[in-house]
Amino acid sequence: MKLARVGEVGKEIPVLIDKDNIARSLVGLINDVAGSYLSPKSLDRLRGIDIATLPVVKPPYRFGPCVAGSSQVICVGLNYAHHAKEAKMEIPSEPILFMKSPSSLCGANDDVILPRNSTKVDWEVELGVVIGSRCSYVEEKDARAHVAGFCLANDISERAFQLEGTGQWVKGKSADTFGPIGPWMVTSDEPENIQDVDLWLKVNGEYMQAGHTSDMIFTVDFIVSYISQYMTLQPGDIILTGTPFGVGLGLDPPRYLTEGDTMELGIEGLGVQVQTTVAWKE
Repeated sequence: MKLARVGEVGKEIPVLIDKDNIARSLVGLINDVAGSYLSPKSLDRLRGIDIATLPVVKPPYRFGPCVAGSSQVICVGLNYAHHAKEAKMEIPSEPILFMKSPSSLCGANDDVILPRNSTKVDWEVELGVVIGSRCSYVEEKDARAHVAGFCLANDISERAFQLEGTGQWVKGKSADTFGPIGPWMVTSDEPENIQDVDLWLKVNGEYMQAGHTSDMIFTVDFIVSYISQYMTLQPGDIILTGTPFGVGLGLDPPRYLTEGDTMELGIEGLGVQVQTTVAWKE
């Protein structure tokens, strides 16, 4: 089942995307793709609906962030073996965690704003995990029961903010529009094996990243369990699970985004995003 949010910024409505990729309104059935509406009970209720009875939302429409009201966006660094190698860092013995401000989240195809004083804005295609039920001290074998679904994400980063001066990864990850998610969330029962899917990203039509989730050092279930040992995960929280080889920082010489660049990215079964970079304005 594919759930999304469509409409103008701040006025999105919840929809279900049917097998023909037609958006059908869930207004009156759920308030939003958020919080308790991501619980197993709520998702099971939606699965029982006759989709043909749902009103069609006529295009064109904007895809907003596929999940609303996230209290946390937790990220895993260096979680692909080849990416750790290109970053010239050792493969971590346990997940490296950092936070991304929820205010960075935006729609899948929204413009990406280059922050004021930025010089090294980079791309990172990632698999996003959406939490569906409260999760604390969960065993790895039970972790998937707390996952509502998966989504495509672009963990955009400003490397100078992240790594230079005092550093701090959260500074380089949290600017407005630095977290496109969607276009939809696919519920966790649908991917046959989320550790066996392709993910890719192009800049101006040129392939920069072409990876596979089998290259992840730590699996989705391990990551959810691991994070839950240190903080309580709430419904709607998002975990970004790392990026494969091919980021701009790792190129020789490094390559970064400039105004007017276009990123296109996708994950097998989770859809495609297209973003254009624009200059920051007062």
